[in-house]
Amino acid sequence: MVRTLLVRGLLLGLLAGLIAGGFAFAFGEPQVDSAIALEAAHEAPGHDHGEEELVSRPGQKAGLFLATGLYGLAVGGVFALVYAGLRGRVGPRSEGALALAVAGTAFVAVILVPFVKYPANPPAVGDPETINSRTVLYLVMILVGLAATVIAVATARRVTAGPWARWVAAVVAFLVPVIAAWTLLPTVNEVPEGFPATLLWQFRLASLGTQLVFWTAFGVLFGWVSDRAAHRAAARVTVASPS
Repeated sequence: MVRTLLVRGLLLGLLAGLIAGGFAFAFGEPQVDSAIALEAAHEAPGHDHGEEELVSRPGQKAGLFLATGLYGLAVGGVFALVYAGLRGRVGPRSEGALALAVAGTAFVAVILVPFVKYPANPPAVGDPETINSRTVLYLVMILVGLAATVIAVATARRVTAGPWARWVAAVVAFLVPVIAAWTLLPTVNEVPEGFPATLLWQFRLASLGTQLVFWTAFGVLFGWVSDRAAHRAAARVTVASPS
């Protein structure tokens, strides 16, 4: 069963990655082009920006789908293994509902939590010398989001009151470490003076939207296929059982 789920996760992750790539191409790449043009306009006279390009812009745009596809493959494989471990233990009993719940939780913990503290920046924003420290901080926020999710699930399972009490306890248990990390971790603000605020936020919204499209598409596809597989399995058992 785990092998079946793994193959399902890889294939549907690839498909969701390509769908997200289409969104990024339509809504994110125009913002990247604008940021690159703005960066080139502020470069010193006589500097040839094109000589530093290892990959041309058309090549980068084509490679976008390769990147999102590989991202979908990797995430889909990990998701399938996590999903296999959660089935029948945590969350909804329905295959489709569990897939949507896990995908939604992953989006919040792995994408939204670090994005709020350290949102994505377009080209021309950010000091190349601080990229390592910024990467570490971003990874720390991902770990905080995952740890907060584990704490929230454990807290909800210990609450014996009604569903509303469990939900409130889970949300509070999740928010406490997340808000603490948002408050205590250093703020990174390397947006150069005069950089267009509209362009910055359009890029950030496109970046977040790409992730939202991926996780929504993947959760819906994985849940739909899993529900259909469960119904087919139940039908085979019904036919095979004696009347």
